[in-house]
Amino acid sequence: MKKDIENKLIDKNTKPTSMRILVYDFLSSQEAALSLSEIENHFETADRTTIYRTLKTFEEKGIVHGIQENTTTKYKLCHDGCNENTHKDWHLHFYCKICKQTTCKEDISFPENLQTNFRIDEIRLFAKGICESCMESLQ
Repeated sequence: MKKDIENKLIDKNTKPTSMRILVYDFLSSQEAALSLSEIENHFETADRTTIYRTLKTFEEKGIVHGIQENTTTKYKLCHDGCNENTHKDWHLHFYCKICKQTTCKEDISFPENLQTNFRIDEIRLFAKGICESCMESLQ
């Protein structure tokens, strides 16, 4: 597993340091997007600045996409198609007002092959509501 992560980072022109490998591995096991604080809580002894720099490097290199939620940014791993020039996260980011989780709803997306005479590098689709799990518990 560690070697796979190292190779993914190298493919994105990112040096595979120990912290980068740990953060990538942690994010790959998460269903929901996580804030810096949530990630920091997982790595109790790690330096907050190191985690922040890791996430910013990942965002610049197309490894994670940042999802802006009011004044907080949450992070989720990108698909392999993202790179340092273009993030292809053209899907809905959904925030549940009950469980406070932000998830990617990839079945709801903006068409990537849209024919225009201009270039779109990034689209941010964000919605708030109640997720499927929380809707079930309300019934």
